[in-house]
Amino acid sequence: MTRKTDPKKSAVKRNSNFYPVILAGGRGTRFWPLSRKRRAKQLLALDGKQTMIQQTVARLLPLAAARDIWVIANEDLRHEIGRQLPKLNSQQILAEPVGRNTAPAIGLAAFILMRRNPGAVVGLFPSDHVIGDEKTYRAVLKKGIALAAASENIVVLGIRPTRPETGYGYIEVGAAFDNEISRVRRFTEKPDAVRAAGFVSEGNYFWNSGMFLWSAHTLTQALREHLPTTAALLEEIAAAYGTKRFTAAFRRLYPKCENISIDYAVLEPRSARGEHASNIYCIPADFGWNDLGSWNALHEHHVAKQKSQDGNLISGAGIFTLNAAGNYIHAPGKFVAAVGVENLVIVETEDALLITTRERAQDVGKVVKHLDEKKLERLV
Repeated sequence: MTRKTDPKKSAVKRNSNFYPVILAGGRGTRFWPLSRKRRAKQLLALDGKQTMIQQTVARLLPLAAARDIWVIANEDLRHEIGRQLPKLNSQQILAEPVGRNTAPAIGLAAFILMRRNPGAVVGLFPSDHVIGDEKTYRAVLKKGIALAAASENIVVLGIRPTRPETGYGYIEVGAAFDNEISRVRRFTEKPDAVRAAGFVSEGNYFWNSGMFLWSAHTLTQALREHLPTTAALLEEIAAAYGTKRFTAAFRRLYPKCENISIDYAVLEPRSARGEHASNIYCIPADFGWNDLGSWNALHEHHVAKQKSQDGNLISGAGIFTLNAAGNYIHAPGKFVAAVGVENLVIVETEDALLITTRERAQDVGKVVKHLDEKKLERLV
């Protein structure tokens, strides 16, 4: 029997040792009131008909089979993720009993995959990014997978900065070699405006995309070195995977893991050894990346795509504007009239209404913090 292949996917050869791990446990609080505990940002269709996590999986499928794609989420989101990603087996969606940041999450996946395939190359991918040029994206990933598999290398995808952004971490690199691949000198967390401007002007700094590649062996060894207590717990949980003991072990041991990001746990201490001793490499890339971190970022993304003349992005059952510019208004089912207003963000749902300015859109997460403190569960 001849097996049919998808012509769009056959052009890119899949790597049987490549295992993408998608981190999807975040709440997306800056996209409240649309983003909620059980339907967070990554489960919303913010950029097209597919949800953010569906887009993430779709652009990785040409490189890895669905059976090799894993998702780390939480119990609140697990059911909806399974519904949105029917090609993934339910055992490939791991629901954390408590959030412990990115180091334990990707570490658990690495320990499990190490037992399944000692030659596994693990990719860490956020579930809520936009990639404009998927062909270039996959070409960069193929280069990174090969580099990660070649030795005990850690690979980070760096985005060429287009502005002195203070909301992203930065990667400083040394001299480029081998098709612009560079050794990493250091990671810098979100800088102030002056430092960010300096980084952009120097030319050897890139935005940290949050996408990393390494062999499962390299990552597990790094965790044993830098987080020995957590590594031992993760290894014990992984040993129970596929057995009846797994759920109990996961719930009992995972909360004991350190609550720390992979950047702080491994990448920063490794880079402190010096660029020629750390084995951390950066592949600079420009594939239309956007992390859509706020309503303002979403507004700017869509206005650029649609080439809007007045900068308004308004959805409703009818629209009227007069002397209005730069607004993001989401009011499905209602007629929207915007008169004499600029740079507002207005988002309506059945039970909530958000009104802010684009300039203050980063503060929307504070609303969710207030609702949590007041125990207004129905609104989060």
